[in-house]
Amino acid sequence: MIVDKHGSPISAKDHIRPDTTHGMILYVEDVSVSFDGFKALNDLNLYIRDGELRCLIGANGAGKTTLMDVITGKTRPDTGKVSFGQQVDLLQLSEAEIARAGIGRKFQKPTVFEQLSVFENIELSLAGDKGIWSALVHKLSGEQKDRIFEILHTIGLIKECYYPAGRLSHGQKQWLEIGMLLAAEPRLLLVDEPVAGMTAQETERTAELLTSLAGKHSVVVVEHDMAFVRSIAKKVTVLHQGSVLAEGSMAEIQANPEVINVYLGEE
Repeated sequence: MIVDKHGSPISAKDHIRPDTTHGMILYVEDVSVSFDGFKALNDLNLYIRDGELRCLIGANGAGKTTLMDVITGKTRPDTGKVSFGQQVDLLQLSEAEIARAGIGRKFQKPTVFEQLSVFENIELSLAGDKGIWSALVHKLSGEQKDRIFEILHTIGLIKECYYPAGRLSHGQKQWLEIGMLLAAEPRLLLVDEPVAGMTAQETERTAELLTSLAGKHSVVVVEHDMAFVRSIAKKVTVLHQGSVLAEGSMAEIQANPEVINVYLGEE
């Protein structure tokens, strides 16, 4: 059951569209997480605007993965609040409920069904709670087929739509997984190191893809490749020791003495 900050139920129709009347789709406020005495997050505050593309950077151990885990329900914080829009209290929901509420996460290593076609991979993602077999024997409506081909066009895999996913390059598998997330129509996408291991051409295409998704979706990208971040970022958040160290445009971040000292200077 999806509930608001006050514990009141929110209908399925309502929770698909989080209340973004104040312009924000994600509120992370005073969040702390400790593991065996180590503070992975330390009174962290982060606000993501509806439809924006935000890049998160920081050295290993800065708290990036833990933050993503908290937003998606994998890790429960010791203190703090995390809200999806004005109403939906994410700390009251399971991982599955958070996904259904409209938050999709893509991990660094792509996880696709390699024996199935590219088309079938996206078809499965449209299927919701259906099992694999029932989803594949289920007859798609014309609207569903149109949606799949729309996604294939977005991720640039129209020509490969009937290839087994195992034949795709590493970069293409990353795009397919993004397409599988899009099939669930998320409002917020969390994307972890999308260009690791990609060719220069694949990296450029990934930049175009993620930039094209902003607006209809809010996109948060965790990445170490500073050239890639520069190519897509309008706003960058730098994490350090579990807190926000700095926030601003890439030019502002690159000129920030604290950031240079603790992060960019190490690159």
